[in-house]
Amino acid sequence: MRDTVLMRINQFIARSTALSRRKADEAVTQGRVEINGQPATAGSQVEASDIVTLDGRAITPAVKTVTVLLNKPVGYVCSHEGQGSKTIYDLMPPEYQSLNIAGRLDKDSSGLVILTNDGTLLNQLTHPSFNKEKIYDVTLDKPLTEEDRHKITEQGVDIGDKRPSRFQIIQNSKLEIQVSLSEGRNRQIRRTFAAAGYKVIKLHRRSMGSYRLQGLEAGQILVVC
Repeated sequence: MRDTVLMRINQFIARSTALSRRKADEAVTQGRVEINGQPATAGSQVEASDIVTLDGRAITPAVKTVTVLLNKPVGYVCSHEGQGSKTIYDLMPPEYQSLNIAGRLDKDSSGLVILTNDGTLLNQLTHPSFNKEKIYDVTLDKPLTEEDRHKITEQGVDIGDKRPSRFQIIQNSKLEIQVSLSEGRNRQIRRTFAAAGYKVIKLHRRSMGSYRLQGLEAGQILVVC
C-alpha cells in the first residue's frame, strides 16, 4: 500500500523553504532537488515517507504554514545576527524564531514586519513584480516643499542606483507625511529624502499589501495563520 501523497514537489519546497513555487521549479530543473536520492522532475509527488533534499540538504516539511505580524520597535535589527544589537527574533517565541522575514526594516525604523514559512507568500510580498503597496508614516526635519514633492513623485531622485527613486506621497502636513511605495530598494525612503536635502527623523511602516498592524503595540506579535 502506497503512502499518502502530501503534495507536488514545488509546493512542498515552497512551504518548507524560502523559495517560491517558481523558484522551486527552477531548482528542480537545475537538478538541485532529489527525492530519496533520485533527481526530482517537474510534477513529482512527495509522499509522507519520502526524503527530499535541496542542494544536498534534507528539507524538513512544514506541516502548517505560519504567518506572524510584528510591530517592530526602533532599535531592533531584522536579522538572526544582530552583531551586538537586539534582533526582532528576540521578541519572538521559540516556535517562531525560524520564520523568514518578508520585507526588512532598518534598525532606526519601526512598524509592520511580516514573518512566515510560506515561500509563496514570501515571494508575493517581496518580489517587485507583484507591486505590493507598502505605506509608511514619515517625519522629516523640515517641511517638504511643493517643488521637492513634485520631484520625488514625478521626476524621481538620483540615489545612486541604476534608476531614479520615486514614490507617491499620499499626505503632506507640515513635517508629517505618508508615503506609498511598491519597490523595496535598500533604505529607499531615507536615501531619497536625503538626496533631496531632508533628514528622516521617524519612519514607521503601517501596512504591506493587505496586512495591517491591527492595533498591535510596539514589540507585540499577532499570528494570522
